Amino acid sequence: MAVATSDSILARSLITDRRSTNFGLKNEVCRGKVVPCRAGGKVKGKGKGRVEVKAVVQIGGLEEGKKAKDEMGLDVVSEEELREKGFLGMRKTKLVCTIGPACCSLQDLEKLALGGMNVARLNMCHNTRDWHRDVIKKINQLNEEKGFCVSVMIDTEGSQIHVLDHGAPSSVKAEEGSTWLFTAQKLEGSPPFAIQANYEGFSEGIEVGDELVIDGGMASFQVIEKVGNDLRCKCTDSGLFLPRAKFSFWRNGKLVARNSELPTLSKKDWADIEFGVSEGVDFIALSFVNDADPVRQLKNYLYMRSSRSTRVLAKVESLESLQKLKEIVEASDGIMVARGDLGVEIPYEQIPTVQEEITRVCREMNKPIIVASQLLESMVEYPTPTRAEVADVSEAVRQYADALMLSGESAIGPYGQKALSILQMASSRMELWSREENRQSILHQRRLGVSLPDRIAEQICNCAVEMANNLGVDAIFVYTKHGQMASLLSRNRPYPPIFAFTSDNGTRMALNLQWGVIPLLVELSDDDMEANISTTIELIRRKGMLKPGDVVMVVSDLTPTHINSTAFQSIQVKTVV
Repeated sequence: MAVATSDSILARSLITDRRSTNFGLKNEVCRGKVVPCRAGGKVKGKGKGRVEVKAVVQIGGLEEGKKAKDEMGLDVVSEEELREKGFLGMRKTKLVCTIGPACCSLQDLEKLALGGMNVARLNMCHNTRDWHRDVIKKINQLNEEKGFCVSVMIDTEGSQIHVLDHGAPSSVKAEEGSTWLFTAQKLEGSPPFAIQANYEGFSEGIEVGDELVIDGGMASFQVIEKVGNDLRCKCTDSGLFLPRAKFSFWRNGKLVARNSELPTLSKKDWADIEFGVSEGVDFIALSFVNDADPVRQLKNYLYMRSSRSTRVLAKVESLESLQKLKEIVEASDGIMVARGDLGVEIPYEQIPTVQEEITRVCREMNKPIIVASQLLESMVEYPTPTRAEVADVSEAVRQYADALMLSGESAIGPYGQKALSILQMASSRMELWSREENRQSILHQRRLGVSLPDRIAEQICNCAVEMANNLGVDAIFVYTKHGQMASLLSRNRPYPPIFAFTSDNGTRMALNLQWGVIPLLVELSDDDMEANISTTIELIRRKGMLKPGDVVMVVSDLTPTHINSTAFQSIQVKTVV
C-alpha cells in the first residue's frame, strides 16, 4: 500500500490502451497520468501529516503454464451462464424460492437450482421439522454431488397473535357468501368452515362489522357475530386460505391496533432457530420485527453458539418496523420487505415508494435486501403472469434490490419452475437495459467504516467500481475472508460481475444473497497474494471462461504476512494473454 502525505485521497490510475494485450510485462507498472477518483474526504493518520491512500493499478500479462489445482469452487449454474452469455451477460439479481409441497422432491429442487435459485427458503409456519430436515438434506446433497451453490434460509413464524389455521394440509378455497367460525378452541382434524386461532385473545377489541383480512388480501371476511371469544364471519372476497395464514382486522378503512405482550420470538421460534443452527442453515429471517432488540438478541445467541456464519435477516412487515427502519437495518445482516403483510398496515398506494426507500436505506448501509410477496401471485393458479406483475418485478430490479423472492408461486403453485424462469428473464432483461441506458443509480456515499482499515477498504471499493465501469473491465475479482470487500463492491452496483474468492464456506453461502457477487470456494494463501491471483485466474482460464484480451480488476481484504505484498489494499488491473 502506498502511503504519502497529502490533503486528498487519490487513486493512481496507470492506464494504457485496453485493446493491446502484448504488454510483455509481469506485474510491472505502466506509466500514465494520475486520475482523481471521487472517493471523498481526508483520512487522519497518527503522525503530523495526513495519510493519502493510493490504489496502484498494475496492467500486466498473465503467463500460461502456472500450476493450479483441478478443482474450482464455481457453481455449475454460474459456469454455464458465463460460457453462454459472457461476463456482462451474467444475471446479478439473486433469486429466492420458498420450498413447499409442490417442489420438495430431489428432482424438483434440482430443477429450481438449474433455473437459477440462489437461496431456498423454508417457512417454519408450515410442515414438520422432519420435513424441513429432509429438504435441507436434499439441498446439501445437490450442492455436494451436483456442484450447485444454494444457500438455505429459515423464516420464523413470529408472534402467534397473527396466525390462523384451518387444519388441512393444503390451501382451502373460501367462497364469497360462505359463513365461517373463527375460534381459539382446539379443533380436531379439519372441520368445514371452521378456523382455529393460535392466540386465545385474538378477538379482543373486535366488533361486529369489522373486516378480517387473510394474508394481506388473499381473502376477506366481515364479522357478523361475536360469541365470547369466537367470531362468526361472512366471506366478502373469495380466495385461497393457506395453512397457518396470517390475518389482520380493519375498521372504517383503518387497521385495528392489536395490543399484545407476546415477544417477537416465541418459544416455537426459539425451537425452530435451534433446529436451524443444528442443521447449519445460512440465514434466519425474523418475522414481525418492530425494533432492533430481537435482532440483537438472536445475533448474541448465535455468537454464543459459535454460529457466526449464520446471518440474521429482519422482515419489514409492520408500521412499527418502518418507524424504526434504520436501527433495524443497522442491527441486522439484511432485510426482507414482506409487502403482503406490510400492505395490510399501510395504504396500497404507499407500497412502491416505501419499497424504494427501504432499498435505498439498505444500500446506503450496505445490507442486502430481498423484495418479497406477491411478485407473480397469479402464477399460484395460472401458467402465465399478468403484465403488471412483470412490470412490478422489473421495477424492483430497476431499484437495484439484491434479491427477488417467490412465495406461494413455488411452494404450492403448479408452475413454480416457470415462475422462476420468468423472474430470471425479467431481471436479466432489466439489468441489460439499465446498463445500455447507462442508468447507474446515484448512491449517497454514507461512510460506513469507523476504523482506518475499514475506511480504507471502503474507499478502495468505491474507487474500484468507478474505475471498472470507466475502463470497461470484464470482471472484478475480490479475495476475501469474511466477505467485507465483496459486499462493499456490490453496494456500488458495478457493471461487471464480482467474483468473490474465499476459503470460508460460511462466507461463500452468505455472499449468495449479494447483488452481482458470484462466490467461489477456493484455498487461499495468507503468505502469497500474488500466487492467489495467478492461481485463480489460471483456473478460470483453463476452463475456457477467460480468453486472451479479457481484463480483470483485482482487490483483496486478506491481510498478508509479507509487508511488501502489492495485492493488499491496492487495485490491480490484469489482462489475460
